[in-house]
Amino acid sequence: MRSGLSEPSAHTPAVRAESKWKRGFKKTWPLHVLILPALIIALVFHYLPIFGLVMAFQDYKPWLGFFKSDWVGFKHFQSLFMFDESVQVIWNTLIISVLKIVCGLFVPIVFALLLNEIRKSGIKRGIQTLVYLPHFLSWVILGGILIDLLSVKGGLVNRMLTDWFGSQPIFFLGDGDWFRFVVVVSDIWKEFGFGMIIYLAAITAVNPALYEAAEVDGATRLQQTINVTLPTMLPIIVVVATLQLGNVLNAGFDQIFNLYNPLVYDKGDVIDTYVYRSAMLKGDFSFATAVGLFKSIISFVLIIISYRMAYKFANYRIF
Repeated sequence: MRSGLSEPSAHTPAVRAESKWKRGFKKTWPLHVLILPALIIALVFHYLPIFGLVMAFQDYKPWLGFFKSDWVGFKHFQSLFMFDESVQVIWNTLIISVLKIVCGLFVPIVFALLLNEIRKSGIKRGIQTLVYLPHFLSWVILGGILIDLLSVKGGLVNRMLTDWFGSQPIFFLGDGDWFRFVVVVSDIWKEFGFGMIIYLAAITAVNPALYEAAEVDGATRLQQTINVTLPTMLPIIVVVATLQLGNVLNAGFDQIFNLYNPLVYDKGDVIDTYVYRSAMLKGDFSFATAVGLFKSIISFVLIIISYRMAYKFANYRIF
C-alpha cells in the first residue's frame, strides 16, 4: 500500500543542492580544517569573554564569582560620569583620536600626491618601501626608541635642541601637551605609509587622457593635481574619512601604554589605559567593565553611522 507522501525525487532542487554541497565539502574539507584553529581562537578570546560583561552590573568579587556577587544595576555607569577623572579620560580620548584621524587623513594624501610626481620608478618604489616599513614595527619597540630619543638627559632630540639652538631641554614625555604632540606625530609617522597605499591605487586609476587634455589646455602640474587627480580621489577620501568615524574612541592603547607615565595622566590617559589601570592595578573589575562596555556601545553606534554615511556619500557597501 502506497503512502500519501511520495519520496523526494533525486532531481528536485533541494536534493540537487544537498548533493552539490556534499561534493563541494569533500573537495574543500582540508581548508575547513585549516581555518579551525583560527575559529577556536576567535571563540575563546573574542566571544567567550562577552559573558564577563555581567560584571558591569555587579559589585563583582573574584572570590564570589558571577553567580554570588551582588547586583548593583547601572551604578558603575553613573559613576563613570560622576568622577572627574573618568570624564577627563573621555575628553583625552576624543582629543587624541580626532587629531590622529584628521592628521592621519591629510598626511597620506599629500605624500601620495608628491610621490606620484616622481617619474623614476626605482626611486619611487624605494621611498614607498621606506615609509611603509614602520607599520610593521611593534609599539613596544618604537616606544623604547622614542623614550631614548626624547629623554631629557642624553636624548638625541634634546641634545640637538641644546647644542644647536641653545634652548632648554623639553620634557616631551612628562608634559601633557608635549605628550599629546608626540603621540599624534609618532602615530602618523608609523602609519601614513600604510594609508598612502590606498590613495596611490586611486591615483593609478585616473585616466591618462584626462592629464593629456589638461596639458593641452595649458594646465600646470599643480593645476592638473587640483583639477584632475584630487576630484578622482575624492570618493575614496570620503570613504576613508567616514569609516574612520568608528575609531573616534580608539586612541591607541599599545602606543600610549608604552609611552605614558603618571605625570601625563591628566592629558594622556585614554579610555583603554584607564580600563587597564582600573582593573589590573586597582582591582575594580566592575567599574572597568562598565567603562569598556560604554566605549564598545558608542563605538558600535559610530561604526553603523559611518557605514551608512559611506554608502550615502560614496556608494560604498560591504556586500
